Amino acid sequence: MTQPTTTPPGGDPTTADLTAPTPAVGDGGPDMVQLLTPEGERVETPNGAPYAPYVDALTDDELRGFYRDLVLIRRVDAEATALQRQGELGIWASLLGQEAAQVGSGRALKPQDYAFPTYREHGVAWCRGVDPLNLLGMFRGVNNGGWDPNEKNFHLYTIIIGAQTLHATGYAMGIQRDGAVGTGDPDRDAAVIAYFGDGASSQGDVSESFGFSAVYNAPVVFFCQNNQWAISEPNEKQTRIPLYQRARGFGFPGVRVDGNDVLAVYAVTKHALEEARSGQGPFLVEAYTYRMGAHTTSDDPTKYRVSAEVEVWKLRDPIARLKAWLAHEGKADAAFFDQVEAEGDELAAHVRQGTLAMPDPEGASMFEHVYVEPHPHVAAQREEFVRYQASFEGAH
Repeated sequence: MTQPTTTPPGGDPTTADLTAPTPAVGDGGPDMVQLLTPEGERVETPNGAPYAPYVDALTDDELRGFYRDLVLIRRVDAEATALQRQGELGIWASLLGQEAAQVGSGRALKPQDYAFPTYREHGVAWCRGVDPLNLLGMFRGVNNGGWDPNEKNFHLYTIIIGAQTLHATGYAMGIQRDGAVGTGDPDRDAAVIAYFGDGASSQGDVSESFGFSAVYNAPVVFFCQNNQWAISEPNEKQTRIPLYQRARGFGFPGVRVDGNDVLAVYAVTKHALEEARSGQGPFLVEAYTYRMGAHTTSDDPTKYRVSAEVEVWKLRDPIARLKAWLAHEGKADAAFFDQVEAEGDELAAHVRQGTLAMPDPEGASMFEHVYVEPHPHVAAQREEFVRYQASFEGAH
């Protein structure tokens, strides 16, 4: 049995065998779009060719900017992990290994596009101009997000797995009805992007958002970061077919892209967003990547996956492959790479100093902003908590 699975730019839908097994770890399968190999070599394949013009249109400064983004957000991530281990953050969700998926898609967005993240999209937040200290402040418990979603066109982090896909679908239907889709005005037409993981694809919210967006032709790009593990549950316990193929069951196209190839991610997402803005409806992008670290700092991945699997993916590092290509093509030299490393050191110091300067969160503040109006049950719980805290005063 065959069924359409993807719509490449300027081409007809391709077909794929839905009975084929899910690719093994490290193998994205023959349908995966890739422009840079893990060794940093530019490749021309039938899958990648339709998307190559998006990359060819980039300037050398923009290409170097991708590398800078990847390095700097990894430094932020490493510093945040260290700060959590030292007791300065309550928890941290690392993006290690997923930098290219986030930077490539984040840089494909136009200013008027709107992004709905999960709790791991630190790279997308960076691309939307969110100060990393706002992210760390949230995980420290001293703010409720720390940025203005309307200013950044980047929604607050969503902890409830999959809920943001419904939020994104509703928002996309809204801008569609506001006349900001399919007008032909590149400064007005907008799209929405919703981020979620492979584990979230098993949530009913995601399926519901697929159904609503397809029926109403909503301008939303669903961006699935398939990092192989839904906490401790592997892909084979989540799905029988590659995730991108699910889109066709709802009536819209899906594409699998090498999530560790920032050029391919940028190109595929750029195309998907253009389709959505022009009124062609929803699009699913599956970024085939890997979570190199723990699900969060409260998780121990050694209890459910083998180290050999991690070693395989180390050879597919998104930063190393882009650096190799930039150097080989003469688009960046040693001085540039050194400059980015020095900038990373400065950013890491800024993040550490800024976090340490944050006040400890006031315990009773957790009861604020639960409801818009005062609520008697919340007020009673707050009073009980304050009395409990006061009972420790003077104790040794």
